[in-house]
Amino acid sequence: MSPPRRRAAPARPQQLCEAEVVAGLKEQAASELRTRFGSDARLLRKARPDELPFHFHGDLAALGAIGKSNVINVVQHFDIPRPAAFLGHQHLTRLLRQIDSVRSLQESGSFRSFRISAAGRDSAVMQRLKEAIARQTGLVYDDREGDLLLRIRKADLHRNGWELLTRLTPRPLSARAWRVCNLPGALNATIAAAMVEMTHPQPDDRFFNLMCGSGTLLVERLLRAPLLAAAGCDTDPHALRCAADNLRSAGAAENAQLFPMDATQLQLPDAGIDVLCADLPWGQLLGSHESNLTLYPLVLAEAARVAAPGARAVFITHEIRLMERVLRACADRWALQKEVRVFQGGLHPRIYLLARRD
Repeated sequence: MSPPRRRAAPARPQQLCEAEVVAGLKEQAASELRTRFGSDARLLRKARPDELPFHFHGDLAALGAIGKSNVINVVQHFDIPRPAAFLGHQHLTRLLRQIDSVRSLQESGSFRSFRISAAGRDSAVMQRLKEAIARQTGLVYDDREGDLLLRIRKADLHRNGWELLTRLTPRPLSARAWRVCNLPGALNATIAAAMVEMTHPQPDDRFFNLMCGSGTLLVERLLRAPLLAAAGCDTDPHALRCAADNLRSAGAAENAQLFPMDATQLQLPDAGIDVLCADLPWGQLLGSHESNLTLYPLVLAEAARVAAPGARAVFITHEIRLMERVLRACADRWALQKEVRVFQGGLHPRIYLLARRD
């Protein structure tokens, strides 16, 4: 007798999702989805530089582990003429079912409150919708810090009607769980992850984070892939303690060293580093434009000294004109490989990928 055939696992239903990404890094976010999920993530075209819609056939919970998108939403379409129709029994039931589905992806108690982002969110209709959701779910409405974020918008991915976007996680993905210590002006972790990716991480990398601050770039590199050695430096003792706390929280403290060193006078041998990264002072929350005039040339010169032939360096700054002048002045040491304009905190800094000339 032939053995009974195993039943194939039922295919997961297709879900329409949308990633909120850093403007300028949309292709990196798309590449991560393709690499991680293959054919389970079918990307859709959209002109906006900070939105990336896709059809998804995999486990929605797995989307909470990606690192190069700020937020992942699941999108539900409602064929209704106006938001007041959400209060109808059929549509409200669908909306509540979507909320239950998202809550089930996280540990019990992860969602304690909710908030709604929508045009006219203070209208009588939206007030009634908030009351209905609170009554049916037991969640408290919190307009500022609500864990469960609902966005209601006129249909964008569909021809007509309205769309409900529900964030899959209690906090944005850019708010990393390992970040237990923060500093003013700290780099967005999704931007840091993209900067790390631009260096094409290798297992034999000797990685150094200049002016490491709270250690965002250092942590993101250590979590990305194995490497030979990793270290960071800063002149601020508080920043070094903050970076140490974040490294411990990420489970990476044993794999990195922190040094109280000036980035313009590194106590390192010549030509010994394969990858250098830095979030240079922008002259706003940290430093000043006047001090940067002296600092930038010294940092890039010292980075060139410790960089091995062919080493990669990636820097981010909002001091665009100054950085361009410095790169022209040190063109014999650094070759500009790529320049990416991104958006953070209302500003448009740029990421510079450099290669050390032999």
